[in-house]
Amino acid sequence: MTVTVLEAILLGLVQGLTEFLPVSSSGHLVITQALLGITDDVLIFDVFVHLGTLAAVFAAFWQDILALLKKPFCRFTALIIVGCIPAGLMGVLLNDFFNSLYNSLLVVAIALIVTGILLFISDRFHGEKTIADMSFGDALLVGLFQGCAIVPGLSRSGSTIFGSLLCGLKRAEAARYSFILSIPVILGAALLESIDIFTGETVFEWTYFLGAAVAAACGYFAIRVFLKLLEKRNMRFFSYYVWLVAAAILISRIFA
Repeated sequence: MTVTVLEAILLGLVQGLTEFLPVSSSGHLVITQALLGITDDVLIFDVFVHLGTLAAVFAAFWQDILALLKKPFCRFTALIIVGCIPAGLMGVLLNDFFNSLYNSLLVVAIALIVTGILLFISDRFHGEKTIADMSFGDALLVGLFQGCAIVPGLSRSGSTIFGSLLCGLKRAEAARYSFILSIPVILGAALLESIDIFTGETVFEWTYFLGAAVAAACGYFAIRVFLKLLEKRNMRFFSYYVWLVAAAILISRIFA
């Protein structure tokens, strides 16, 4: 479908900010597309904005990524692989189920409420472990939280941060593991969507690149803001926000 300049900017803005702020990018994209009246397939555009957010992670954590590229067969790489297994299996085995949830704003509202609860509790954790101290069981647990976050409205970053803090990681280390763990997941999602794209006739619009650029810039900004708020234990403010959005959705459904 054709994405207008305004739609590209708005969707790129929403994707970039909400992919890394713990408020659920999938949930906000469902809401934004509903508000804009977008009912057509935006699969190609989704791939572009996903790649934009991926660029933001590379820009924010380039030193860690460079270190992994220099020493790919290290324990950190193994922890990332283990952490990706649950999401990979759940995404493949439950793909139709998760896709069906994207048609329900009620599901988004309920998931946002759960996200808010996780974020509110997160401020109470104060771990002492580093990524080097993580066990593979810890990585698997964080991966389970990441897999569940396929549900629209359940924040991936919020869920994996909560899982990492639950395992006893320091707040900065929890964020570092969570964001680097997002790289193969975002890339994998983009690749899966690309397979569907190239099975048919593909037309690229220049607005797709605009959306990707906006998503990259906003994503980098969101990562920096999130890291500061996480360290200061201000996650509860995101809780209030997602609860407010969930309440607005539920109220709109009651009076619809």
